[in-house]
Amino acid sequence: MISGPILIVEDEKNLGITLSEYLRSIGYDCFLATNGLEARRTFREKAPSVIFMDIGLPDSCGLKLAREFKKERENFVLLFLSAQNDPDIKVEGLEIGAEDYITKPFALKEIIIRLQRVLKMQENMVSETSSQIQIGKMTIYFDRFEIESGNDETIPLSQKESGILKLLYKNKNRAVTREKMIEQIWGANNFPSNRTVDNYIVKLRKLFDREPEQIAQIISIRGIGYKLSLNNEK
Repeated sequence: MISGPILIVEDEKNLGITLSEYLRSIGYDCFLATNGLEARRTFREKAPSVIFMDIGLPDSCGLKLAREFKKERENFVLLFLSAQNDPDIKVEGLEIGAEDYITKPFALKEIIIRLQRVLKMQENMVSETSSQIQIGKMTIYFDRFEIESGNDETIPLSQKESGILKLLYKNKNRAVTREKMIEQIWGANNFPSNRTVDNYIVKLRKLFDREPEQIAQIISIRGIGYKLSLNNEK
């Protein structure tokens, strides 16, 4: 289940209306924006939990707009809808933090299947490990997608960051391959590059740099992947 509404950013008005009406018919609360200006306003006023983002907008680029939204707030599910099937654009979308990249034309049922798969994956990620863990003075809340530092600072986590961190913690002090990260966090039908995984690791390392005791480190295992090394555990 999702806690907030769905925002559909789609400049093809007929398609946007059809999709929003279909989602409402099965119980989702939806808002439609046909340009970047409307999308920004709705994003800030309605705090959507899921965003379906078109790339070719009349007054903006969906990739740029999604990046802007992710800087403002991490805790929403992002799925791109686009007629562009360029692999480089797909990779860029996934690097921004998208859970999926759906090419047009698509069946309405396909949208629901993909959305439900993403939500189920997130639900499983939360349930497979304790909802919170303690590393040094940092408390990591997987179900809230945030970290509380020892300095009373709350640091938001994206869903991908939370998923990678949870996977590393479940396998603490053992190597986790990039391929396993991609399969479990992105899913078998998505193909982010190793560079995408590396970019997320860079962000997570910066979080641990805030911990003065340096209890945890994410270590590169050359040619394999990464491991979470906890200095107070074997």
